[in-house]
Order: sequence, then structure tokens, then C-alpha cells
Amino acid sequence: MRVDYLGLEAFIAVAELGSFSKAAAKLNVTQTALSHRIRKIEEDLNTRLLIRTSHDVSLTKAGQALLPDVRRHLETLSGLYQGVRESGREARRRLVFACLPTIAGYYLPDVMRAFADLHRGFQIVLLDQPTGHVMDLVKEGEAEFGITIISATPWDIEAEPLCTEPYVLLVNKGHRLARQDHVTRSDLLGEPMVRIRTQSTNRQLVENSLGDVGKQIDWRFEVQNAATAMALVASGVALTVLPRLTMHQSPANIVGLPFSDVDLTRRIGAITRRGVPLSPPAEALLEMIRHRLANI
Repeated sequence: MRVDYLGLEAFIAVAELGSFSKAAAKLNVTQTALSHRIRKIEEDLNTRLLIRTSHDVSLTKAGQALLPDVRRHLETLSGLYQGVRESGREARRRLVFACLPTIAGYYLPDVMRAFADLHRGFQIVLLDQPTGHVMDLVKEGEAEFGITIISATPWDIEAEPLCTEPYVLLVNKGHRLARQDHVTRSDLLGEPMVRIRTQSTNRQLVENSLGDVGKQIDWRFEVQNAATAMALVASGVALTVLPRLTMHQSPANIVGLPFSDVDLTRRIGAITRRGVPLSPPAEALLEMIRHRLANI
């Protein structure tokens, strides 16, 4: 059975104000429309709720019994409605996006400050996560867009290339290779190397680019994240291959050497859900990120 909320609202207004004219004015309807609502709900309930005379309006026994429960439930419903409305308003003032930690930490602080200055009152939520998590956050709608490594993407994700970034060989300044301007893949042979865990997109890109040489490399250590790998390099324990951007977070006694015999790069891009347009604030922020990454 469908609940006639408009009729119940009209019933409460008349009962509380004791007047059809006052109730009609409160609900911003004509007295004819108000009478129609009352008549309709009485027909639905198959009972009289109000007795209207030329002087006043009174409740029948059924109306008296119904009034407290209806008032309480409509007040609850109104509170729930208002809560959802406020949540929606708050959501419209909240922008959530995801990004690789290396990109977020180095390139985005200035962008976020500029965006916040232009869009005061917005809460900006940056979810700095690895590549796989960035993809999941966008696919699940928890982030409006993501900045991540792009290669093959799922059918429901759109990818927009923004820039490319080279990988470098990180070595301790005291290492023999540190005196060179560049390295080749063969320079890695015979050296103790540290790589990132199997699930890392960076590792997959590096190993694919190294080709057959990669099978001959002494991958003596495996760690969970780039910071640990750089710590091993700084201690002179091993060498590693990481995106050039990580150099901005590396210890001072580490140098990064580019490869001269292989195009070892990663493509950074923006991902969004296919067919789901960005909100105007999200599009504005993404445009600022596009401009920033185009100049690296």
C-alpha cells in the first residue's frame, strides 16, 4: 500500500492549526487542494479524521488516535530527509581524487594550494596510493579521478596520457658507476641488486624493459617499497632501478644514472570511469594537474 505523505502532512497541519485556511497558507496550497488531500486520505483509510463546521475544525476519535503516531513518524522522516540533504550538500563541497605517492608528494602541493585558493570552502581529499589501488579507487567510485601509471586499462576506465618519466639506476656515490654519465643494462651484471615486490607495477615495467639481461641480474634483495630500496643503496648494500622522481626523496649520497641503451620510461596519466563525467571542481583540478605535469 502506498503511503499518502501529502495527505498526512495536510492532516497534521489542519489538526495543529485548527483551521483549513491557516493550514493551506502554511503548506502554500489553496484550500481546495488542501480539502482534496484530506478527502483523499480519509477515503484511503475508509474513516473520517476531521469534523469541519462553519466555526472550527475538530478531530474524530480516529483522528485523535492517529495524530500522535503520524506526527512522530513524519518528524522522523523529515529528519532523515534533511540529513541526506545535508550530506549531499557536504558531498558537493568535497573533492576526492587518487594519485601515486611519488607524483603527489613532489608535483601536487603547489597545485592543491592554488586550487584551494580558487575554491574556498572545498575539502580536498588526496588518496595517495600505489598504482593498483588508484585504479580500484576510481573503478569503485571512491575517487573521481586518479593519476597513475597507465598501460592496459579495463574496459570501464578511460586513460589520458599526461607525461612520461624515465627510470634511473640508483647507486651510492662511492660506487664505481657513480662517476659515469649514464649506464647500460650490462653494467648491472655482477652487481647486487634490490627490486620491489612482485605486485609492483614499477617492477613489471623494469623487468620487461631489461629483457634477457634481467634474467642474468643478481636480484639479491627484494623489499616492499622504494624507500627501503633507497636505504639499501645509501648503505652501499645494493643498487636499484627506480623512477627518476624518487631522487627527490633519496638520501644525499645517492646518484641516479640514466640508461643509454634502452627506453626505460613509465607513462603517467589520468584515469576516470568511462561514461561518468567529472564534477566541475574535479575537472578544474585535473586541468591544473595537466598543466603542471606537462612542464616536467
